[in-house]
Amino acid sequence: MNQAIVFLAVALVFVPLAVRLGLGSVLGYLLAGVAIGPLGLALVSDPAALLHTSELGVVLMLFVIGLELEPQRLWAMRRAVFGGGSAQMAVCAALLMPVGLWLGWTWQAALVASLALALSSTAIVVGLLQERHLMALPVGRHGFSMLLFQDIAAIPLLGLAAALGSAAPADATASGTGLTQLGLQAGAVVAVVLLGRFAAYPAMRFVATLPVRELFTGLALLLVLGVAALMQAVGLSMGLGAFMAGVLLAGSPYRHALESDLLPFKGLLLGLFFIAVGMSMQLGLLASQPLQVGLGLLLVVALKALGLWLLGRFIGLHPSQRTLLAVLLSQVGEFAFVVLAAGQLSGVLPTDTAALLTLIAALSMATTPLLLMAHDRWLQAEEAPVRPADAIEPDHAPVLLAGFGRYGQIVARLLLATGIRPTVIDHDADTIDSARRAGFVVHFGDATEADLLAAAGAAQARVMVVAIDDPQQASRVVALVREHWPQLRIVARARDAVHAMDLMEDGVHHVQRELFESSLRSGRAVLEALDFAPYQARQLADDFRRYSEGFLRSARADRHNQDDLIRRVREAREQFERQMQADLARQQRRPGDGGWQRDDGPPA
Repeated sequence: MNQAIVFLAVALVFVPLAVRLGLGSVLGYLLAGVAIGPLGLALVSDPAALLHTSELGVVLMLFVIGLELEPQRLWAMRRAVFGGGSAQMAVCAALLMPVGLWLGWTWQAALVASLALALSSTAIVVGLLQERHLMALPVGRHGFSMLLFQDIAAIPLLGLAAALGSAAPADATASGTGLTQLGLQAGAVVAVVLLGRFAAYPAMRFVATLPVRELFTGLALLLVLGVAALMQAVGLSMGLGAFMAGVLLAGSPYRHALESDLLPFKGLLLGLFFIAVGMSMQLGLLASQPLQVGLGLLLVVALKALGLWLLGRFIGLHPSQRTLLAVLLSQVGEFAFVVLAAGQLSGVLPTDTAALLTLIAALSMATTPLLLMAHDRWLQAEEAPVRPADAIEPDHAPVLLAGFGRYGQIVARLLLATGIRPTVIDHDADTIDSARRAGFVVHFGDATEADLLAAAGAAQARVMVVAIDDPQQASRVVALVREHWPQLRIVARARDAVHAMDLMEDGVHHVQRELFESSLRSGRAVLEALDFAPYQARQLADDFRRYSEGFLRSARADRHNQDDLIRRVREAREQFERQMQADLARQQRRPGDGGWQRDDGPPA
């Protein structure tokens, strides 16, 4: 009990601090382990036993990874995942392995170590990609695909570490025993497949019908731990069994329920695992071998960054995005701790080598935020020199338009066609240069600066159009306009429903979701292709528009609580579907009320 209190208390201190400093939660757990470990406060006496118990967090992590890897998804991303991902692992390992051989390691140790160090941190990289809205860009797609392949490759790496460490000459008896063991392992794999296909689904369906919700959580834990124990009993990795079970259940209708039930256990146990790793780190090496630690850290980060940058040329990334990809994936991933521990356990890695590499892997995680800040300040400044804002001559335009992308261009062209000339501002130099070549007058500048909007004539304008695609920047422009020029009517572009709710809360007069109307028109076209009358298709689309706008107004208070928002979405969707079905049934009972047809056109 006392140790549990210590773990929770130290995690609540170090993890928020690390997250606030931009270092990530993984590094926070590692620092917590260092603080209470033998070299810190020495509050826990047996880190090895804790590490063994907390490996269940890794097992659950692999099960959740398997749940997210549906075969159809892997097939759609097969080139980026298996092509780019395998190339990343191969290139980085090829650059790192000669260092180990030069240091006198065996080829087995150099291979396992280089492959482990080639892994990157999914937690750190995905968090940074989402924070910077890079997931939809090429650098985000390729980076995520490489991480996805690493998640898959981590399983064979554990097997490789065990196989290389336990390889030894075998006599005839050992050979027969090996064949028996191989048969048991094959049987266990078949049993897991049959269990996932024919036993797990009926069991989950039966438990899901019971009113006792916690039984489903118990079944999920029993499924994962049972499969993991079976694999361990036949000499295979527990993680392999959990991963297989996850993949088999990826297409299950209970996938999301399984994931939501296991996530708290996975998070706590995985955090405990990183705390145990931090406790086991030989920080004394910083004092006894500072040169080896420093040079090792420098070589690992630099060689990985070099390999990723070179690979970026072959996958077609722009030079600036190549550098960004190299920085984002230059650290060593959390699963490297598992692979290095497995290598040490099997004997392929000497204890002192594994301790040194584990320390380097942990320290590398702290370098990514620092390198990213350096990339933002210096590298991007060299590639794209700061361009001063254009001087805007006040022409008392009635409309200010911030953002001249696909959305803003359509608004501007409509206004220009009616004789209204808006003052257009954009912060992307390439977009402005292209627009000027096409004959548009677009000014370079940052619309979040009050001085620029004042110079553009915000005090005399009547309407402010916020057509910026970045939700946070758009919200800043809205707040600025509401504070300094409350008389302006604001028409704003929203990325999604939650952003639309935020803008409505901020006092925007008209909010337009960027894909809503085009998607609604496409839905009408689909209905007409399915032999719905044009008038009926239009009426259904109008009903859906009213329902959606009403939902945005009524659900604004719940948008910050994801569980409440999802519940509201489900309830509103079911209610709307029932209403639509009832309306369709009434229309079918009145066959003469067909409205205008396609050839007739809408009524005048």
